[in-house]
Amino acid sequence: QLQLVESGGGWVQPGRSLRLSCVASGFTADYHATGWFRQAPGKERQGISCINRSDGSTYYEDSVKGRFIISRDNAKNTVYLQMNSLKPEDTGIYYCAADPDLYCSGDSLSGADFSSWGQGTQVTVSS
Repeated sequence: QLQLVESGGGWVQPGRSLRLSCVASGFTADYHATGWFRQAPGKERQGISCINRSDGSTYYEDSVKGRFIISRDNAKNTVYLQMNSLKPEDTGIYYCAADPDLYCSGDSLSGADFSSWGQGTQVTVSS
């Protein structure tokens, strides 16, 4: 029943920054974990980061650690992904996902335990 809408994607040059937003509607009080995933052209979907509502703990895939920051604003029902020092390999469709029961960890970045998914927003990093 939860609906997720991503925004903030676009084209940027390498080294620049971009911030993605994921706005939740519907049964927003039911979700616990929210994650960001990326599907690069011709590749499988890959988990990027996740955040837990209960304690604010966060997890990152190694390739984005130190460059990307996931955060949340519960009052706005929004989760953000701040992407810094972008690289061409960051190009892809970025999806947010949420689940009411999951307490996410690094293993959750597989995406298998997330029940609700957004439509995705395109991010292109090139010169």
